[in-house]
Amino acid sequence: MDADLLHTEKILADRKTFYLDLKQNSRGMVVKITEDVGGNRDTIMVPAEILGDFIAALTDIKLTADEQG
Repeated sequence: MDADLLHTEKILADRKTFYLDLKQNSRGMVVKITEDVGGNRDTIMVPAEILGDFIAALTDIKLTADEQG
């Protein structure tokens, strides 16, 4: 995928590093979320047009986790 990086964020959590990259290509914008654990990487792509839904779902999950913990 030939994409231009528009913005990046890095989150450190114990032995994991998460990279959140906003990229743009010929089909539009996408957020690439990569988890790096000791050099092993897993990645998902989230289309920018559904970021609101994605963030709302994560917010609901966080609220539930906060209630449980």
